[in-house]
Amino acid sequence: MTDVTDGVLHTLFQSDQGGHEQVVLCQDRASGLKAVIAIHSTALGPALGGTRFYPYASEEEAVADALNLARGMSYKNAMAGLDHGGGKAVIIGDPEKIKTEELLLAYGRFVASLGGRYVTACDVGTYVADMDVVARECRWTTGRSPENGGAGDSSVLTAFGVFQGMRASAQHLWGDPTLRGLKVGVAGVGKVGRHLVEHLLKDGAEVVITDVRDESVRRITELHPEVAVAADTATLIRTEGLDIYAPCALGGALNDDTVPVLTAKVVCGAANNQLAHPGVEKDLADRSILYAPDYVVNAGGVIQVADELHGFDFDRCKAKASKIFDTTLAIFARAKDDGIPPAAAADRIAEQRMAEARRR
Repeated sequence: MTDVTDGVLHTLFQSDQGGHEQVVLCQDRASGLKAVIAIHSTALGPALGGTRFYPYASEEEAVADALNLARGMSYKNAMAGLDHGGGKAVIIGDPEKIKTEELLLAYGRFVASLGGRYVTACDVGTYVADMDVVARECRWTTGRSPENGGAGDSSVLTAFGVFQGMRASAQHLWGDPTLRGLKVGVAGVGKVGRHLVEHLLKDGAEVVITDVRDESVRRITELHPEVAVAADTATLIRTEGLDIYAPCALGGALNDDTVPVLTAKVVCGAANNQLAHPGVEKDLADRSILYAPDYVVNAGGVIQVADELHGFDFDRCKAKASKIFDTTLAIFARAKDDGIPPAAAADRIAEQRMAEARRR
């Protein structure tokens, strides 16, 4: 057995990062599909989580990402009050080069083979149109278009939830839930980030953005020339007078290199797995930077796709997503009472709900 396999199995079974119920490696030679489906927990119900389509540097990296994302979904769904466990899938490859209808149909067949233990949806690199294709082979598919019985783009409520988390952070730190007059830096203005920018501007915030894709930046600045642009994320996090930093791209944004130079007093963004390692949350606390746990504030999208399974109602979903404001405040209060960082407080609350479900 190779060292790579040893590493994957160790990650899968160790209790702190692993504890997963099931991991499925999927390959369809005809379409070129290589995918990983990870089910972390079904204690609260069928595992629910998106499908990420990304050109990973190695298969080991893909498996590790699937495991981490699936675990995060268990905590996210628990904190969102959903009757779902956590799962995630990753498709290995550049979606702009290898994504085809045949590949998506093959992926759908693999999800269907799990018999409802895993419910899939959109994520980085996959879109509503893709879920429409997957759904042709798998009824446990959400994030479909309204024309195909779905709720459509979940990024709308994801951004709304992050905005509620920011409002709660402002309430906790400055005593007022408005973002008016605050400077907010958004790293990544794609599917979620661009909607978040709209909420911020409407609330009167001063916004600075950056993105690796020039067209994403241009789409924002053409609509809102008042929005400032930073050359890159390294520049953005060092921006003078920044009040809130919103990482809205890939994970690992908060690490040993970025935290020491952050000028913001609050971190609240849509990206999953923002903490590069567990010690980062203490580093943020030591610098008196308030961290709104990512899987709490970005739960609007999963609230939306979960509702799709029961007959989608946007107003009902938005009302539920608005409660992210109260949940975030409750986490800050728990963190203060227990003398721990907010991320640890959120974990405790989520773990308590999952443990209670297992005992029933």
